[in-house]
Amino acid sequence: MARFEPNPVRRPAVVTGASSGIGRATALALAAQGHPVVLGARRVSVCEEVARGVREEGGDAFAIHLDLADGDSVEQFARSAFETLGSVEILVSNAAQNLAGSVLDTSAEVFDGVLDVNITGTHRLIRALAPAMIDRRRGDIVFVTSDVAERPRPGMAAYVTSKWGLEGYVRSLQMELEGSGVRASIVRPGPTLTGMGMDWDPDVTADVIEQWAAWGFARHSNFMRPAGVAQAIVAAVTLPRGTHATVIELQPEAPVQIQTGHEESQ
Repeated sequence: MARFEPNPVRRPAVVTGASSGIGRATALALAAQGHPVVLGARRVSVCEEVARGVREEGGDAFAIHLDLADGDSVEQFARSAFETLGSVEILVSNAAQNLAGSVLDTSAEVFDGVLDVNITGTHRLIRALAPAMIDRRRGDIVFVTSDVAERPRPGMAAYVTSKWGLEGYVRSLQMELEGSGVRASIVRPGPTLTGMGMDWDPDVTADVIEQWAAWGFARHSNFMRPAGVAQAIVAAVTLPRGTHATVIELQPEAPVQIQTGHEESQ
């Protein structure tokens, strides 16, 4: 029977897209567990506010600028993370770009831009940070994808393509990492209250949601909170050695039905 050494109690962690939403919540959750955390995003000043709050509570958190579309930025980020934390034990790849647009209305330039951040940028990050994990024979990488990879929606052609492609990328990586001591996990959230898409034109947003409803993608009005998704990410990386969470899908719980008499309304 294979024997696995336990994970260290204190594991340096890197979280991308950490200025808001799921990334911010994940950085806070990891810091609350006692792990030192580097928060990476383009809005480094916002990340620094989050990191300062962690430090005021006695934790260790640091903000470093990261632009996944810029190879030099990714390399500098990886170097700075190592200089700040030492060997990275946990990498949460969460940063992504989401632009509204149908297949025929999305220009090739916009389409390429989304894929460059969501897929190629992720690959840049993995190439920069994963080799040291493999050399050490221990580490956790969590990729935050989306349930659009399983159930594509209209109105987000580039985003759907990128998340579908990203899950294929991770599936291949999981096979290549087998036996290395490095676990790669997919956390696939459904509708979540984050800042993503909040900068869309309100009319565009309304049109996209109407299309989703027409295809049955809006069964109820509830959205998940980022903190709930963050708990799933933390759970994946804190599983005991020898157990690998390959895919975790999360969906918002429907509103509890109001009981009327002896029957529950449907």
